[in-house]
Amino acid sequence: MTDYKEICSQLHALIDGIPHKVANLANASALIFNTLPDLNWAGFYLVENGRLVLNAFQGKPACIEIGVGRGVCGTAVAEKKTQLVPDVHAFPGHIACDGASMSEIVIPLFGSDGEVVGVLDIDSPVLSRFDEEDKVGLEKFAKIIEDEVFSFNF
Repeated sequence: MTDYKEICSQLHALIDGIPHKVANLANASALIFNTLPDLNWAGFYLVENGRLVLNAFQGKPACIEIGVGRGVCGTAVAEKKTQLVPDVHAFPGHIACDGASMSEIVIPLFGSDGEVVGVLDIDSPVLSRFDEEDKVGLEKFAKIIEDEVFSFNF
């Protein structure tokens, strides 16, 4: 069982009041990647000119741009809701950046205007790695990022 309360506390301590978006997202992805077991990728895509563009991450090289509505990340943006995918190979239109990925969770990040500004994308080489507890915990983690990272005017 993952202690999301502790992970969220650690994230808050790392980024509270720090006005550096990339540094904060890098620390957030490193925290997730090094705390949660059975991951092969954890990071962020941010919306730029109507597309998702790769940002801070931990793991193997990844796709640089993803269209809204494409793959798990693009679907999270289009539907404005978390995508919990037990088997990525069964997800219509899945984009395979790393063939080792078997399951995925993508949490949309919202700006102060309620629009999606990016996503937190986490992959695992294990089928059905993520569950409802992970969804709830990672949505709380994402809320800290929204409040701390996207509340500054960069």
